[in-house]
This record gives sequence, C-alpha cells and structure tokens, in this order.
Amino acid sequence: MMLLAFRLANIALCLLALAWGQNAFAQTEALELEAQLARMQAEIDALKADQNQAASMPKEASATFSSAAPVAQPSYPSARLTGFFQADAVYFSQDSQNREAVGDVQDGADFRRARLAGVGKAWDNVSYQLEMDFGFPGRPSFMDVWLDIDNVIGTSNLRIGQFRQPFGMDGLTSVKELPFLERALPFAFLPFRQIGAMWYGTSGDERLTYAVSGYRYPTDFFGGSTGEDGGYGLSTRFTGLLIDQQHGVMHIGGGYSFIDPKSNLFAFRNQPEIFVGETGAGVPTDVLLNVPPFVNTGLIPSDNASLFNVEYGFSYGSFFVQSEVFYAVVNQEGAASVTLPGAYAEATYVLTGERRGYNKAAGVFGGITPRCNVGEQQGIGAWEVALRYSHLDVDGTIGDGPGGRLNNLTTGLNWYLNPNTKFQFNYIAAMLDRQSGRGAGSSQANIFAMRAQVQF
Repeated sequence: MMLLAFRLANIALCLLALAWGQNAFAQTEALELEAQLARMQAEIDALKADQNQAASMPKEASATFSSAAPVAQPSYPSARLTGFFQADAVYFSQDSQNREAVGDVQDGADFRRARLAGVGKAWDNVSYQLEMDFGFPGRPSFMDVWLDIDNVIGTSNLRIGQFRQPFGMDGLTSVKELPFLERALPFAFLPFRQIGAMWYGTSGDERLTYAVSGYRYPTDFFGGSTGEDGGYGLSTRFTGLLIDQQHGVMHIGGGYSFIDPKSNLFAFRNQPEIFVGETGAGVPTDVLLNVPPFVNTGLIPSDNASLFNVEYGFSYGSFFVQSEVFYAVVNQEGAASVTLPGAYAEATYVLTGERRGYNKAAGVFGGITPRCNVGEQQGIGAWEVALRYSHLDVDGTIGDGPGGRLNNLTTGLNWYLNPNTKFQFNYIAAMLDRQSGRGAGSSQANIFAMRAQVQF
C-alpha cells in the first residue's frame, strides 16, 4: 500500500510539473508575441510620421526626401545654336531731282542679315552669347558678343562685351520683331553696338527698368576699338509702365548718352529705311553697291556730343503705337554747338486678332505669335498692317556733307506664317529736302521692298 501510494503521489507531482511547464511556456510565447506586436506598431508609427513629413514639404523637397534616385544637377558650360536670316528684294522709283541729289539708285536683292549665334550658360549665374553676321558689311562681323553675371548688386546684372547700348526703344527692339523692314530714321543718332560694360536690372514687380553703360567709341565690325587714345561713351535708359493689364500696357521712358569719339569727328547719316547691298559676282571687292545715304552731315570736327531721347508705347488688344523723339547736341571744335532733331511715330493693327507682347525685362514690345499657323493646322497665320512717319534733320552743320532733311512715310503688310517664319512688304515714300548743293530743293523716291525671314 505504501508503495502504491508513493507511486500515485509521484505521478501527481509529474502531472503538476507538466501543467506548470506548459503554462510557463505559454506565458513566454505570449510575451514574445507582445514584443513583436510592439515592434511592428513602432515601425508603422515611423512610416506614418515619414509620410506626414513628406506631405508637408514642397514638391522639390519631397522628391529629395523620398527614396527615388536624386535629380541630376545641370552640367556647365551649356550651349545652344540659334540664328536667322532675312532675304530682301527692293525696287526704286525716283524723280529727276532725287536722281540728281543721291544718284540713280539701282534695284537689287540681298541677304540683309544672316546670323548664327551660340548661347548658353557658363555657370549657374553666368550666361553668354556669341553672335556673328555673315550678311553685314565687313562680313563676317561681330554682333552681340557678351557675358552676363546675375545678381551682382541685389537683383541687378552686369554685362561685359559688345552689345546694343541702352539708348532708344527702337534700337533695343530685336530686328526679328520689328513691324517694318528697318528701324526709323532717327536710328542714325544711336551709338548702338559698342564694346563696354553695363549695369542693368528691373524693379521687383518689373514695372521699371534701368541701365547704365560705359564703352569705347567707336567700335569696328570686329568688336575692337583701338589705335588712338580716348574715345569713350556713356549711355543710360530708364523706363516705366503706367498701365500693366492683361489686355494692354502703356510704356514711357527716356535716355541720355554722352559720346567723346577718339577721332574727334562725328558723322550722322541715314538711308530711307531700306538697305540692300552686294559684293562679289563681278563687282570689285573694294566696292559696295547699296542705297546711298539721302541725308549726311559729312565729317564734323567735334569735342563731344550729348544725345537725348524720350519714348512712348501703348498697346490694347490688336492695336499698337510707338513713338520717340531724339536730339543730338554736337559741340563743334572752334564753333557753336548745333542741335539735330529726329522723331518717328508708328502704329500697327493685327487683322487676325493677335497682339504684340511686352518684354518687361528689356522694356520693349515684342513680336506676333499666330493663333493658327499655316501648315498642318491649315490656318492663315497672322496678318498685320502698319503705318509709320519718321523725320531726320541734319541741316545746319558745318560738316563736309550735303546735310538735308528727310521725311519718310512707310506702309507695311506683315504675314506671320508661324512663330518662326514671316513675310513683309513695305512701301516707302522718301521725301528729301536740301537747302544747297547738288540736287538742292525737294525730291522724292518711291521704294517697294519685300522680305522673307526665318529663325531657328
């Protein structure tokens, strides 16, 4: 009996121990499971926090924060080829008095401009342009060859090289976007492209522009101004927008230039808003056949000259007007100063409803972009009519030229096939008046001109 009781007690103890072990094992498993669940919950909370942080960031920062591959940084220098050409054909009809005054001007056809340019960025804050013209006298010739440094003083920029000087709205408008074949007669006064340095910029809202430039004067076709001491110039221009609305803008501005030529000589002259020339094809290389200047001061011995200008522009819908007035005050050597005036006013209207844009950074009006292009869109492009009156008076000088007053009345029709191709037709009535010399009196030339332009 004692042995049986002992064995039953031993079995009970084993069963009790087994039950206790199973309970302990279950508790251990429960603890491990709870630990795993805690770790998983912590990972879920971390993922939610990451998503909330990414959602609160800008798109650029969110892209950087994500696990996607980083965006490649731009490499420098960058380069892009651009260019355009303008092919002109011109027909002249002169009265006898005009032939006596300027000669028998011949009809002709020529590439007015044929340019190639490399543009790009040398660094994130340095841009450049190197443009050459293969259709200009002295071909190939330097055109805009410069570098720009951004934000040198605040948001203003610094340009160094050869560029169009900041004086006159007509002169600063791109030749690719002119409503007429050539700029107006007072363009004769502009210092235009010279080698130098310019500080320029705009106000924060881009309603104001400013520019101050110092340069050597004059600069040749190859971007140089060497050979003599002296020869400097200063040009300034300031513009503002009185109205800046979706359907129209009103622009005003003014400029001043002071020029001290290295030769102590000035010569102001111009043609009747048309140019056509030719070299080669049997013509001696030292002869350039082109439209002669109708007004010409000849060489004026001078210490310096001051140039003044005021400008106005307005657009509303398809209607556009622009006007400028210029004065050149020439301080002659050993004689009183003489003042030479010039002015123009022009208006255009786009028959197909498009409008000229306004370039706030440059303070000039731009070109026309057709709504429906000729080609696959089977559109008619954009059609524009234009009218301009311009005046240039270089009489009253003591230069060795014939002087004269020239008034031009120009009508135009422009057809924009697409943003990069256009045809232009101009009729120019050039009315010349000379007080003395060959062909003295009033005379007139009627000029018919056409242009084909493509840019890329």
